[in-house]
Amino acid sequence: MGRAAATSGGAEGARWWLPWLGLCFWAAGAAAAAARGADNGEALPESIPSAPGTLPHFIEEPDDAYIIKSNPIALRCKARPAMQIFFKCNGEWVHQNEHVSEESLDESSGLMVREVFINVTRQQVEDFHGPEDYWCQCVAWSHLGTSKSRKASVRIAYLRKNFEQDPQGREVPIEGMIVLHCRPPEGVPAAEVEWLKNEEPIDSEQDENIDTRADHNLIIRQARLSDSGNYTCMAANIVAKRRSLSATVVVYVDGSWEVWSEWSVCSPECEHLRIRECTAPPPRNGGKFCEGLSQESENCTDGLCILDKKPLHEIKPQSIENASDIALYSGLGAAVVAVAVLVIGVTLYRRSQSDYGVDVIDSSALTGNSLLLNPSMQPDLTVSRTYSGPICLQDPLDKELMTESSLFNPLSDIKVKVQSSFMVSLGVSERAEYHGKNHPGTFPHGNNRNFSTVHPRNKTPYLQNLSSLPTRTELRTTGIFGHLGGRLVMPNTGVSLLIPHGAIPEEKSWEIYMSINQGEPSLQSDGSEVLLSPEVTCGPPDMMVTTPFALTIPHCADVSSEHWNIHLKKRTQQGTWEEVMSVEDESTSCYCLLDPFACHVLLDSFGTYALTGEPITDCAVKQLKVAVFGCMSCNSLDYNLRVYCVDNTPCAFQEVVSDERHQGGQLLEEPKLLHFKGNTFSLQISVLDIPPFLWRIKPFTACQEVPFSRVWCSNWQPLHCAFSLERYTPTTTQLSCKICIRQLKGHEQILQVQTSILESERETITFFAQEDSTFPAQTGPRAFKIPYSIRQRICATFDTPNAKGKDWQMLAQKNSINRNLSYFATQSSPSAVILNLWEARHQHDGDLDSLACALEEIGRTHTKLSNITESQLDETDFNYSRQNGL
Repeated sequence: MGRAAATSGGAEGARWWLPWLGLCFWAAGAAAAAARGADNGEALPESIPSAPGTLPHFIEEPDDAYIIKSNPIALRCKARPAMQIFFKCNGEWVHQNEHVSEESLDESSGLMVREVFINVTRQQVEDFHGPEDYWCQCVAWSHLGTSKSRKASVRIAYLRKNFEQDPQGREVPIEGMIVLHCRPPEGVPAAEVEWLKNEEPIDSEQDENIDTRADHNLIIRQARLSDSGNYTCMAANIVAKRRSLSATVVVYVDGSWEVWSEWSVCSPECEHLRIRECTAPPPRNGGKFCEGLSQESENCTDGLCILDKKPLHEIKPQSIENASDIALYSGLGAAVVAVAVLVIGVTLYRRSQSDYGVDVIDSSALTGNSLLLNPSMQPDLTVSRTYSGPICLQDPLDKELMTESSLFNPLSDIKVKVQSSFMVSLGVSERAEYHGKNHPGTFPHGNNRNFSTVHPRNKTPYLQNLSSLPTRTELRTTGIFGHLGGRLVMPNTGVSLLIPHGAIPEEKSWEIYMSINQGEPSLQSDGSEVLLSPEVTCGPPDMMVTTPFALTIPHCADVSSEHWNIHLKKRTQQGTWEEVMSVEDESTSCYCLLDPFACHVLLDSFGTYALTGEPITDCAVKQLKVAVFGCMSCNSLDYNLRVYCVDNTPCAFQEVVSDERHQGGQLLEEPKLLHFKGNTFSLQISVLDIPPFLWRIKPFTACQEVPFSRVWCSNWQPLHCAFSLERYTPTTTQLSCKICIRQLKGHEQILQVQTSILESERETITFFAQEDSTFPAQTGPRAFKIPYSIRQRICATFDTPNAKGKDWQMLAQKNSINRNLSYFATQSSPSAVILNLWEARHQHDGDLDSLACALEEIGRTHTKLSNITESQLDETDFNYSRQNGL
């Protein structure tokens, strides 16, 4: 029984393969005959003849298809002449039972036309797991051979419910730019986007002010009042439609004053008025009302107004008419006298009961503005005085200059010690000037001092300490750049300028400079605004570039939380400052990328720029760098500690280093960061854990307090407090203590001081890394981390549009550039500008591995940039130079 079944099955299998076997033998014979004909010189006709031996020609090939829900799709193909047509899906033949075939005769050519179709179900597509989409293609046979059709992919259509990014409502001023972002839900096929305003479709072809072509975003170049409304993003494909959340756009108008009216007639009160109205234009849609007064009044007789027939200056006050008024004033006078006597008595009593006769001064005195904590108590400055510090006065005439006023006017590099029964140590800043008369041996005005007046034994610390750092009289650097571009770096400041390749025309070169304002900031804070960065100038101002340059400016704001509104400002030729943009705004004129410690700005014009911040909440945080310096005083038993709290920017700390270089200071501990909140609470600095029986600190000076406004508002003078310690014996050479810097109801930092006061045993702590101070100006390919040849390949690849979107947008997103993409869309090579921004952000680390990983994730390249050897770089640079005729 089983054998019979096997025989039956074998016979059935033979019947199935027998036609195929005969077809194969026939095809082989036909091919041999064609070969013999070719050997005999018989050429095959180019057109399709009606005779046997013609390859199948597809009249209809299968198209790509999408399965909607659970409905199967039909794939069709038609060929002539064709003896058989079969489908092949994912490399496997489809069973003949699944084919539906039809035959017909082409009357024009007399050839047989065969049409075949199959059904593909959703289950078949879901069960397929391969490296590519589910695909099918037709294979047709004729007497001469076979032909294959194109591959048709079959995918399951869908559209997710949630938008990847909904448009957000905005309030913009009139004529400002409006950019509404919309990222439709993921779907197959990709959804098409349509914008609605107040439920009505928006036609960008009828309104040139509106553009909806930039990556599904809605861009209104100049906002009008009529553009206010509710905007909705609609996404649809063959499966479904989806609506985003509505975004409300309000276009507001700030009010502006009309011109003043004429002065009114002079009134009996000798005044006349004029008014103006806030109607040019009036505020609309929540715009600001006009600032200032709507009415003014002034004397209309130039002070000659007559009252009661007498000039005003001749009118005398009325005399006291009754005794009660006299008694009142007498009582007040007696009370004042009694209070004065009481104050004098308490003062005398305190001096007789205590050895200390002066109150502790506020730390503001230590920064150049001395204020007594008790302003009613003035120090007795008539008693003996001792002057000590890192530089001692050698001429007795210098002491004669120390009047009461000059004692509390800070002297450059001088520790002023007021000795009564109580000693107070004042730490002063280098910038303070001595305003008395110059005598031989005294310091001249300014900061440029001649060390020849210093005693030889005190000259050594100035020559040895900080000798590894270059002395800088002006924060300015220059370089000459050409068509190859380059990088200009301000050493140890965090400020740099990247000039891209091709920004300067060929056969031209420019001397480009960059400087930092070291004096008082010209940008005056307006209201609650705070200066967060140095004022950086780059030029020449008349230089024009064809590609945006990248300016890197350090800042001291903590941008990890959204409590700041940060603006980029530029100084005009008239000396005033105007806002360029907010870092969160959308703009096509410039681009700001805010990193934790620096802001990278893409600009088209040179000038003076700075960053300002407006705190939105009390949780806004400024980052302060706290550091402690120490040095010996003229008295061999005294040791001075100076604690600095400056904005966390390298250039601010460099000023501190410059000051300490002149004072013989030594950094005792690595600087630390302190997060200072905008909660109006002050800063306290205290010295803790001083070793007893070895050191002592002056009474009541172990803790000092700095007002909030002095720390919060940017101050061009470094803020510091000074503490004077005294050894019990000269044999004590080690000092260990803690410096606590804390904000009331805020954060705190502890600086651990462990040092030797002897020069030979003191460890040197490095202030700055030396990586950016060796070559301030770098030109040509060596200034860039990405080799030029690889950069060209990346730009050529990612600037080309792709069916899944513009590839440069994926490149931007992989490099954490997720906002204001419309700026890059306006550039001739968006990828080149993105790479310039990458160069500016990675000028120190040059992390090519992260860039290579980003490219690999996109799936465009698998090249490891970090594996490029130096010889490859040299060869690339040589080829590049040769191509450019260098």
